[in-house]
Amino acid sequence: MKTMRHVIQKYGLNEKGIFKDFAVILVGSFIMAAGIGVFLIDARVVPGGVSGLSMAIYYLTGGRAPVGLVMWLLNIPLFLWGVRELGRQFGVRTFFGFTMSSFFIDLLRGEIPGLRFARLDDHPAIVNLLQTDFLFNVLVGGALLGIGLGVIFKFRGSTGGSDIFAAVAQKKWGAKPGMAIVVVDFMVISLAGLVIQFKNLAMERPAFSLTLYAFFLLFVSSRIIDAILDGFDYARSAIIISAKSDEISKVIMHDLSRGATALEATGLYSGEKRQVLYTVLSRKEITQLVRDVKRIDAKAFVIVNNVHEVLGEGFRPRF
Repeated sequence: MKTMRHVIQKYGLNEKGIFKDFAVILVGSFIMAAGIGVFLIDARVVPGGVSGLSMAIYYLTGGRAPVGLVMWLLNIPLFLWGVRELGRQFGVRTFFGFTMSSFFIDLLRGEIPGLRFARLDDHPAIVNLLQTDFLFNVLVGGALLGIGLGVIFKFRGSTGGSDIFAAVAQKKWGAKPGMAIVVVDFMVISLAGLVIQFKNLAMERPAFSLTLYAFFLLFVSSRIIDAILDGFDYARSAIIISAKSDEISKVIMHDLSRGATALEATGLYSGEKRQVLYTVLSRKEITQLVRDVKRIDAKAFVIVNNVHEVLGEGFRPRF
């Protein structure tokens, strides 16, 4: 137990939540792997990064180089580079993330000896979807990819690849991580398009069309990642400026059973001192609040904002 505690502290991990974090990263890796291995590889739509480069090598070798294995091998030098430049605390979650995602991709494609029964990419429903509704197939793959990556990032994990390059580029050269990832993904998707064209793998769709699908996939998955990291709007905050703040505060506390904070403020135009009320409500409650405020003071100034996450009494945490 002492040795385990020493390892956890040495690599900058949180002993209390480490098992939960790694369990969720494992789930995220499986979801991401399902998006790539089941829906995207056979569609010839490349997501970018090391996974996209691995898919390009897979196409170039005629399917003889398993995508997951190639991903893992390509990530090793990047991982060692990242540990050297960013420190050991960077390493554990990243190694776990890209190892499990690589394993699950090959597992779901039947590439692991003894576990071929887990193959899903040749399931009749998946094959039919690929043949009859190509766009929806790509959307499902992009959604699973974005959800998986979003969950992994939410718990401070990583799948390696362009994430490592972006982090090191920011530290060494001051490059913006987002721009570094975009450049890498653009190069990988373009390279994969050339490979598909060169190997004549485009099936009934031109290689250029598949490349455009790949850029569309990149947009869809990135938006889903942002939504998971920032959270969907599930609450509203309201700033209320009114001469009848006492009456409004009673409505908030008694009728809506919510708390509020009163701030002393001075209007720069009028020079009058007034209380500014600040409160956070659910989406359903904000409609009632606005209606009650207008009933009490038709001249009240109300500002309503979206809230992605609230930590505190009366609101549930996202994770």
